[in-house]
Amino acid sequence: MRSIVPGQDRFEAVLSGLAALEVRPEFTVQEAPAPHRLAPSTVAVTAEMSDPDSDLVSGRFVLLHDPDGVDEWEGSFRAVAFVRAEWDEGLLEEDLLHDVAWSWVQEALEFRGCVSTHLGGTVTRTAGRSFGSMADRPSDGFLEIRASWTPVEDADGNLVNDIVDHAGAWLDLMAQAAGLPPIPDGVALMGSRRNRVGG
Repeated sequence: MRSIVPGQDRFEAVLSGLAALEVRPEFTVQEAPAPHRLAPSTVAVTAEMSDPDSDLVSGRFVLLHDPDGVDEWEGSFRAVAFVRAEWDEGLLEEDLLHDVAWSWVQEALEFRGCVSTHLGGTVTRTAGRSFGSMADRPSDGFLEIRASWTPVEDADGNLVNDIVDHAGAWLDLMAQAAGLPPIPDGVALMGSRRNRVGG
């Protein structure tokens, strides 16, 4: 759900771009409760697998806006992305996993042409193993990626990229973490209306 301070026309105009977000058929995206204390205006969307029996990957994208700007952001907007994917325990033990997973964040933003600054975040891997009467359960593991960045604004205070580019980079990151193949060039993403934010 959206948290918008009255008179925040700029934020509402930016949000209109989310309606154009195209979602690959493996995912379902919908609006979710937004964090109200982080900025005067916020919006949040979540994504999960369209197959209700699959928990392969899930994620959350939040856009924050403070018209007065925030020194730490060096801007008035801040994008926050979270991705959590199930991973094989053996793959989680790869030495370069943290670096590789973080490179996916950078590549996703570059692929979408997102102009941003102050990119930061964390990559976390967790693995669980059952014992005793639960020893026959398969080992489980998760890869979690948290990232945030400041979408750059032009001299008039408008975002250089439409917000759909930033949200699209988050979805690309989800697909990468889940090991989904890339969508071939020239193939349109149809998506149902429930896969379009605000649709």
